[in-house]
Amino acid sequence: MATHNISGELFNVERRPAVVFTNELYLPGYSGGRQTKDPASVDEWLPITGSRNAKWWYSAFHNVTAMVGAGVLSLPAAMVYLGWGPGVLVMVLSWVITLYTLWQMVEMHEMIPGKRFDRYHELGQQAFGEKLGLWIVVPQQLIVEVGVDIVYMVTGGKSLRNFYSLVCKDCKHIRQSYWILSFATVHFFLAQLPNFNSISGVSLAAAIMSLSYSTIAWGASAHHGRSPGVSYSYPHQTTADAFFNVFNALGQIAFAYAGHNVVLEIQATIPSSPLKPSKVPMWRGVMVAYFVVALCYFPVAFVGYWAFGNDKTFDNVLGRLQHPTWLIAAANLMVVIHVIGSYQIYAMPVFDMLETVLVKKLKFPPGLLLRLIVRTLYVAFTCFIGITIPFFGDLLGFFGGFAFAPTTYFLPCCMWLAVYKPKPFGLSWLTNWICITLGVLLMTVSSIGGLRSIIRDASKYQFYQ
Repeated sequence: MATHNISGELFNVERRPAVVFTNELYLPGYSGGRQTKDPASVDEWLPITGSRNAKWWYSAFHNVTAMVGAGVLSLPAAMVYLGWGPGVLVMVLSWVITLYTLWQMVEMHEMIPGKRFDRYHELGQQAFGEKLGLWIVVPQQLIVEVGVDIVYMVTGGKSLRNFYSLVCKDCKHIRQSYWILSFATVHFFLAQLPNFNSISGVSLAAAIMSLSYSTIAWGASAHHGRSPGVSYSYPHQTTADAFFNVFNALGQIAFAYAGHNVVLEIQATIPSSPLKPSKVPMWRGVMVAYFVVALCYFPVAFVGYWAFGNDKTFDNVLGRLQHPTWLIAAANLMVVIHVIGSYQIYAMPVFDMLETVLVKKLKFPPGLLLRLIVRTLYVAFTCFIGITIPFFGDLLGFFGGFAFAPTTYFLPCCMWLAVYKPKPFGLSWLTNWICITLGVLLMTVSSIGGLRSIIRDASKYQFYQ
């Protein structure tokens, strides 16, 4: 028997006997299943395994950048349909559950001596088998990572437009498509940075900006005070509307906790040895990051809702605040800087997947030319979708329901049960099944709510705004 807790010793779980694994890679489409062992030089070239000299504080600001997305600004709008009691409960419960599942992933990163699971799908393969693990994890992870990058492309463009309109009220109107294209231009250059450690400076700036604009959002809301006639009662709506709006609100909160999709890839950058496993500095960074998450999420959600109540005229608390103008303009610029870093954090695992397939399967020679073509095409793709479908967030609410909730709320629990096989009805077993049950419910209702939003708003959609 082995003992595990938040520091490694809370739940009694049975470990599987250690199994010797090679560094061979299995990917869909490979003839004959496994391929021959890849040269170490290729792994050192790939963006996830290319550098392992990160410190614990790298994991802190990488996780803050990945977790505290622009979705934090929509949390007061989610509170409108949940109310004080259920809203506070869901926010706190989500924070606790996702912290627990994040700890599980950090622990499982090196659960087999001498073997590191540096990518989410590698952990899935260990838990569910080589083929099934890939098909369970990779589609969901790609939906999250590519989907978030497209949403951030739109968010960055909108925030640039908001900044422009606030500082130059009499200037000529510029279409949103041009702002999205301007935002994308930065990424054509940043995407060429080779690996996670090389974007540390960008990620640090993004983490600072996320804390800053979140503080401005709730601080300005507190300064604004309660709006005249503010009400916290549930908006007048039909029974069907009430249910679907609650589903949407739950989906918005689920969207706010998407950092699990890159946590193993972040941990892969930290050096490890039998005496100093990477999980120790990684967990230290995660705890700092989750403290920052609490500082951002809870005040924005609760103070914003306190100030504006069930006002449904805004879906972004900064959009509701107009004064002081210079401060709101600065906050919008901070959002731009933050989503620049977040885009790169979520793009890096996608680059790794694409470059792995091209180099290890299709035998393209690794080098600057391959990286330039692949990453430029990816940025162009996300920019094109963002310009073409600026309402992509609604679509992500539907498709993301199948990916955000599983990869964050309950897939790590399923892996834990499959790998460690805790005693039935023990504390570990019960905790994981409770998280799985809540996660499946969240996945179901957020998908239903997202689909209903698409159907309801389809007539108002405009392409190429």
